[in-house]
Amino acid sequence: MLSDTDKSLISALKENARLSVSDLARKLSLSRSTIQNRLARLESTGVITGYSVKLSETYLQNRVSAHVSIKVKQKLTTQTNVELKRFTAITQLYAISGEYDLIAIVEESSLEQLSHTLDLIGNLDGVERTTSSVILETKFKR
Repeated sequence: MLSDTDKSLISALKENARLSVSDLARKLSLSRSTIQNRLARLESTGVITGYSVKLSETYLQNRVSAHVSIKVKQKLTTQTNVELKRFTAITQLYAISGEYDLIAIVEESSLEQLSHTLDLIGNLDGVERTTSSVILETKFKR
């Protein structure tokens, strides 16, 4: 179970994972050693498994993204997941309930490139059908 301090620490890291231990300590009004100990514990228990890059809005404005619902042939689910993982344009892949089996978040540099990637996904052996929705605007992201 996470304490309120742990939750605050995780929240601060979500905002900026590059904050130094000293900056985190100042931000949370805690000592450096407390922050170091909590980080070590969160990492060793697997709560924190890594740190990532947050891309700028300027960079992302020049990209095209889509949500792609994917219906998979049941006997080819594992093989299809492996093949989908090879697409670097797929930034996230979720198993879902309902008519479709998966939702992929696909990011490309242009509409043409997005169209090409969607064609490649749709032509995979294990894919029965896809439905795509191009993201026009992000209202907020946490």
